[in-house]
Amino acid sequence: MRQFYKTLLFILVLTGMACSDETVVYEDGLKTELYVETNSAALKSAISYEKSGVLKLHTTEMAMASDGTAKAGDYPLTLIATVNPPAFPGSEPLTATHAYLDGNYIYVSYNRAGEIYQGALDVIDISDPNVPMARSRLFYSNADINSLAVAGGYIYAVGAINAETSDVATFNSFIARIPVSNGVLETDGIIYGFQQGFNATDVLIDGSRTIVTSGKEGAVASYNTSDLSMVDETFMTDARSLTPWLDGYAILDGGSGVRVLNSSLVETNLIAIGTDLGATSKKTLDTWQTHILVPEADQGVGIYQGTTGTLIQYVSIPPIPTGTPAGDAVTNAVSVNDDLLFMANGGAGLALAEMLASTITTAGTINLDGSVNYVTSEGDYAFVASGADGLQIIKLNRAPKTLVNACSGLPTYEGSSILNVGPAEALNFQGGKQLDVINIEGFLLLCGSWTVTDQVSIAPGGVLRLFGTLAIGSNQDRGALTVGAGALLQIEGNVTIYGDLIMEDGAQVEFLGDSSVIDIFGDVSAGREATVSGKFRDVRQKFGD
Repeated sequence: MRQFYKTLLFILVLTGMACSDETVVYEDGLKTELYVETNSAALKSAISYEKSGVLKLHTTEMAMASDGTAKAGDYPLTLIATVNPPAFPGSEPLTATHAYLDGNYIYVSYNRAGEIYQGALDVIDISDPNVPMARSRLFYSNADINSLAVAGGYIYAVGAINAETSDVATFNSFIARIPVSNGVLETDGIIYGFQQGFNATDVLIDGSRTIVTSGKEGAVASYNTSDLSMVDETFMTDARSLTPWLDGYAILDGGSGVRVLNSSLVETNLIAIGTDLGATSKKTLDTWQTHILVPEADQGVGIYQGTTGTLIQYVSIPPIPTGTPAGDAVTNAVSVNDDLLFMANGGAGLALAEMLASTITTAGTINLDGSVNYVTSEGDYAFVASGADGLQIIKLNRAPKTLVNACSGLPTYEGSSILNVGPAEALNFQGGKQLDVINIEGFLLLCGSWTVTDQVSIAPGGVLRLFGTLAIGSNQDRGALTVGAGALLQIEGNVTIYGDLIMEDGAQVEFLGDSSVIDIFGDVSAGREATVSGKFRDVRQKFGD
């Protein structure tokens, strides 16, 4: 946690921003200036595709196919985009701290590392997963934002302010209720609540109650969601995070372990944990079945039976990437999504584990840049806060149930990461796989979700029929989809090419159905008599009008 006394060194920054035509300046009841970004170009530049593309899962032991090559991976993941963190003029970018998915919007919070209180909030529209859009951005000139939740048309943001310089704040730890409508943050009607502690760390909406933790020498407090009047408050040594548990809450107390409280914030159980969680680090827990999952720094994730407190197992951090500084490989957050567990491991990146029956097994580390301090996963997405590297939006590319039913009866592909289809072969597969190369001389039907790191090549006379999703390459390592002379590519679904679409003489690309999509980051080249037919959406207008 940050120290109580901070020096506010942002007077020149405030003067510069007040004169900017890219922001609108407000003053609210907290006696702070709020900077609302209104410049459309600035909001557009918040979204970056520089690192977008197919993601690989790195494992300690490479599974081998029968032909001696690497086996195809089980997770067809893609990095959709990165949300660049905001920055005050003349300052380094803020640090992404938390993300919250609500409907078609992902909400992101930021703070300032070091001794200055500064923060921000972003609202990102992901209704079109091919083209995320920043809808609204709000700067706090003298307050960190560490966590948030969304309910009923409001963002409930928690963080820290210097109470010594505020005429209103009674403690450093605060909660703000901020109106948001159709993705746009509103400055009118913001209300605040305060509680003991140096730094509010986490927030949970529970019907008519909002529960907030506030770190070192802080508390767990319950507020009326409607007006932020305090209902209950109980002291806690170092409350880092909370999650719903049974009829109350599980609280990660950095001083002792997991404290289980009832809805009145009365402690009913304590799961003692001796691991040193670090004096200032964010730690976010989760639950699974009858277990509580605790991010335990260099130990990885501790799995505890929720009622008895028995340690079931540790899920260790996968091998540390070369060059990672000593002490940077620490688990900061865990997030459960059906049968998957995501682990935010700081300098060791983002790990993925499989949750089967009553056991959890590490699958590997996802290739991402930056130090991962927070992750949350829900539905078909994982959102990864990587500090100054911003928020990374990952799509899991799970096949919809309707497609699963349509693919029923087809065999699952279990072969090499290099899929070769000979000229006399007709192959049909279902499922979701990550491959390196697909070469087709005969006929191939793919039903499900597929990613390819390098290229897909349909030789002259070959046929690829796709029902589902296919992503190829990345913007840092461009791939390609080549449709050879007289070859046929049929698509009913969504194809993304981080690279070029090459159609040789007489090649045919045919879109089936009424809702197919193609998103090409490179160029389209077409030989003589190459044709494109059917109804489809061309995301980046690479086929012209």
